[in-house]
Amino acid sequence: MKKFFKILLWVVVGIIFVGTFVYLYLNSQKEEEKYSLKYPSTESIEKTTVLTGKIEPRDEIDIKPQISGIISEILVEAGDHVNDGDIIAKIKVIPEESQLSSALNRVSVAEISLAEVQRTFERTKQLYEKKYESREKYETDEAALERARQELAQAKDQLKIVREGVSAANAQGSNTLVRSTVTGVVLEVPVKVGSSVIQSNTFNDGTTIAKVADMTDLIFRGKVDETEVDMLREGMDVKISVGAIADSDYPAVIEKIAPMASDENGTNTFEVKAALRAEESANLRAGYSANANVVLESVENVLAVPESVVEYTGDKAYVYVLTDSVPAQKFKKEEIKTGLSDGLMVEVKSKGLKKITPLRGSVIK
Repeated sequence: MKKFFKILLWVVVGIIFVGTFVYLYLNSQKEEEKYSLKYPSTESIEKTTVLTGKIEPRDEIDIKPQISGIISEILVEAGDHVNDGDIIAKIKVIPEESQLSSALNRVSVAEISLAEVQRTFERTKQLYEKKYESREKYETDEAALERARQELAQAKDQLKIVREGVSAANAQGSNTLVRSTVTGVVLEVPVKVGSSVIQSNTFNDGTTIAKVADMTDLIFRGKVDETEVDMLREGMDVKISVGAIADSDYPAVIEKIAPMASDENGTNTFEVKAALRAEESANLRAGYSANANVVLESVENVLAVPESVVEYTGDKAYVYVLTDSVPAQKFKKEEIKTGLSDGLMVEVKSKGLKKITPLRGSVIK
């Protein structure tokens, strides 16, 4: 019995040994790779580039006051449509002490002068009526009286302007009324009632009361890399896609390419402006992020192969043509001349390939 178990043990050991050897042998054999097959086809290929940028009004106007003071009333809000000359806001003037004092002093002097001229004229008038004074003297004193009255009226008007910013002679054209200088849509009102504002002058830019733009005249402003700028031309058609609007595809035309590059994070880029058509862009808003798709080159109805089957070595391109499939796939390396590529398909200019030519694709696992 012991002898039987001993023999059985050796048999088991032998089977394990042989099985291990067979397993290692089979795994050491190189598994034959099998490839999918691709075929040339007739395609229309476009080489495109994408410009990133945003939608902007062609002209965005900052409305600024002609006088310093405090906002007392705002008559518009963002989104309102305004016409040229419409009142946007009203300003309450806070007069400077020196200007107010000067204006008050001028009124006092004018009143004193008027009183003196008035007395002189009254004496001359009495004497003229009694034939003791000449008509020439009478008319001279009368003219002086009128000038004194005008001087007082002007001084009081100047005082009113200093105090209130409003001229009695032109209340409707007062500098305290901030008016739109263009017709368009109010994009932003960056001030509130009670805010102090400063008029624009040579020393400062002044406070912006509102931003107004014509939203029927929009442009795309984007950037293009220096490696592609020479492929663009003014007048080229582009398609604008807006990220916030699904499936958007707005036609536009390149109207300006910057003559000088700007440095952005170490990369030279050129600014590009493209005009959108008013009838197509009615629902667009200023500031939308957008991409402009530009067709740089295109070919139609040409023989093409998938870019993935092409092998590049230096400046030459090759494909692997199937020569036999039994018992195993066999391929021949063949040089081809390529043309335009869109990253997925590449044009084949050489005449050796046909639509029925099977080419080596990816490995089938």
